[in-house]
Amino acid sequence: MKILRHKLHHDDREPVRLERTPNKGGNLDPRFLVIHYTAGPDLDSSVRWLCRKEARASAHLCIGRDGSIVQLAPFNRVTWHAGISRWNGIKGLNRHSIGIELDNAGRLKRQGEGEWTSWFGRRYPEEEVAIDTHKHEVEEAGWHTFTPEQIRATLEVSALLVDHYGLKDVLGHDDISPGRKSDPGPAFPLESLRARLLGREEHQPPTLETSTHLNIRSGPGTEFERLEGSPLAPGVLVEVVEEAADWRLVDVSEGEGRPADLQGWVHGKFLRESG
Repeated sequence: MKILRHKLHHDDREPVRLERTPNKGGNLDPRFLVIHYTAGPDLDSSVRWLCRKEARASAHLCIGRDGSIVQLAPFNRVTWHAGISRWNGIKGLNRHSIGIELDNAGRLKRQGEGEWTSWFGRRYPEEEVAIDTHKHEVEEAGWHTFTPEQIRATLEVSALLVDHYGLKDVLGHDDISPGRKSDPGPAFPLESLRARLLGREEHQPPTLETSTHLNIRSGPGTEFERLEGSPLAPGVLVEVVEEAADWRLVDVSEGEGRPADLQGWVHGKFLRESG
């Protein structure tokens, strides 16, 4: 992908889908990238809402669960995604940040065995839920997971934005409005994203290895097929690329009996720090 005249384009110079929001302001001084979830039922309904005046909210991009991207405003214009916010002494992050909304239901409530519901009443199966404690809270809750396609698209476009505009940090809405907002929440791998984009040593994940014989799969779940090279032997070194609830997308070190450039999903409980 590439940025031309503050709009996102595919490599063939075809622009991504554009839906113009009226909810935007003047010139933007971009210093940060802020990640949100939509807390809505799907991409199109969230885009429609953010393009209505009465919403009084917007963002620069929305990313769907299939990795599709919709642009709502040029990257050099202020959008209304941060609200009352502060970071490192700077108030009002709308004027200083590019906002990305991810199609995701957000916080969920348990609705009987193996089923969860969103605030708008849609039910979600157990495999789409991460049970975790938000960094600003003390009790566990259910959180709608993000898809691998969505995380990959977010990483790609975020890397482009950080490089093109010289952004200084990648933040969650819950970082700049703690206590008021909880997105993108603990199901989103924000620290991993920040480390990959900014290369900060303090956020680099530790070297990990398999703790037992471990199947590596084409997707984050036991329903996905096992890849050639399964099972990995104990003690195989891996690098975590992405996270989806309890599953980890890993690059596997080369070794006897394993294909070169092996990458796939393993369950995180069977990984441990190396050494």
